[in-house]
Amino acid sequence: MNNQEKIEAYFAKEQPFKEGIGLLRELARKTELIETYKWGIPVYTIDNKNVLGILAFKHHFGIWFCNGVFLKDPKKVLENAQEGKTKAMRHWKFSNKEDIDEAVVLSYFHEAISNQKKGLTLAHEKNKPILMPPLLKKTLGNNQALKVSYESLSPYKQREYCAYISEAKQEKTKLSRLQKCIPLLEKGMGLHDRYRKG
Repeated sequence: MNNQEKIEAYFAKEQPFKEGIGLLRELARKTELIETYKWGIPVYTIDNKNVLGILAFKHHFGIWFCNGVFLKDPKKVLENAQEGKTKAMRHWKFSNKEDIDEAVVLSYFHEAISNQKKGLTLAHEKNKPILMPPLLKKTLGNNQALKVSYESLSPYKQREYCAYISEAKQEKTKLSRLQKCIPLLEKGMGLHDRYRKG
């Protein structure tokens, strides 16, 4: 099956929310969004960037907005997908077709499109500057060989060391974590290299 056939099959499938997701699809198609199929669900894009998805679950159906964190949400309908884990995505859940206010849904769609065109996205962790814990900074400052070894690691591996030490709550835990890091750094290894395959 090609993507279009998969999309049609998704919306044609007999399930309790068939009418509801069908209506959301109609609304999405009134916009300039391009309908495609990713991760087993219909996804709507602009300039090849994911804007929203329409999906049905066991007890509800709804819309997920990829960068929903930037939506104004005047109706206070958006929820974080996984509190503490999901940074940008927001869900709007419905329990039946009658819950859908077409004008309001369209206004959210248009705002999401506008935000995507403006390039509003959360910076990924890998693009953030690395904040080195003072303890590690001091240790590297006192040991040139260790410093060279640390600096030869990829930013990703440097970030793992910094996070590992910083996330400890107590100073003594930070110290013991630092002690575990030193022999690995001396070998030019990343924190988790021994667990990585290949």
